[in-house]
Amino acid sequence: MAVVFKAPHALVDVPMHYCPGCTHGIAHRLIAEAIDELDIEGKTIGVSPVGCAYNNYLYFNCDMVQAAHGRAPAVATGIKRCLPENVVFTYQGDGDLAAIGTSEIVHAATRGENITVIFINNTIYGMTSGQMAPTTLLGQMTTTTPFGRDPKVNGFPIRVSEMLATLEGPAYIERVSLHDVRHIKKAKEAVKKAFRVQLAGKGFSLVEVLSTCPTNWGLSPVEAMKRVEREMIPHYPLGVFVGANLEV
Repeated sequence: MAVVFKAPHALVDVPMHYCPGCTHGIAHRLIAEAIDELDIEGKTIGVSPVGCAYNNYLYFNCDMVQAAHGRAPAVATGIKRCLPENVVFTYQGDGDLAAIGTSEIVHAATRGENITVIFINNTIYGMTSGQMAPTTLLGQMTTTTPFGRDPKVNGFPIRVSEMLATLEGPAYIERVSLHDVRHIKKAKEAVKKAFRVQLAGKGFSLVEVLSTCPTNWGLSPVEAMKRVEREMIPHYPLGVFVGANLEV
């Protein structure tokens, strides 16, 4: 019987620690499938963040390095410059990348470092009790904005993809979502393209992934998926912000 669907080899076959309904696991699988299909597992090096995905080094079969909070782009830069033939990616949440790591991601992008960044945006600090993140939506209640995010007090949400797209260094930036099957398939295409951009030596690539956090949102997994579509996408529109031409 022909095998039409199986677990990717680049993903370790172990239970993950994520909350039910969290889409980190889906994002991991898409990365692993892209690594398999591009046949780059043996030369791929990932950089793990601080946050809910801090121990994703347990889940990928490729080499992984743990970075300090927000410093993954700097670590990835060092690895890539020392090992230019390797494929280097970071996996970061919005607290890691868009708060303490803001300067790191901006300067890696403006230098056009030939690395790939997978940026998980769930509009909240997931691991540390659900505080407001730089991406938290206006009016969104968190443990540090119990009455909702107020722009007069807390400022406005940061649109990372749009911000980085103003720089000259990035080669490819796209925002995708994991809220249904059709968008998951499109997210897979974006992740794979980001790796291909790096393999082609084009420079910095980033895929922003709109993800869920049912636990800290206080929603069921199903309602969390609906929130992504109804509330997140209107503020964080999907699409390509910096395109890269690649031969098929």
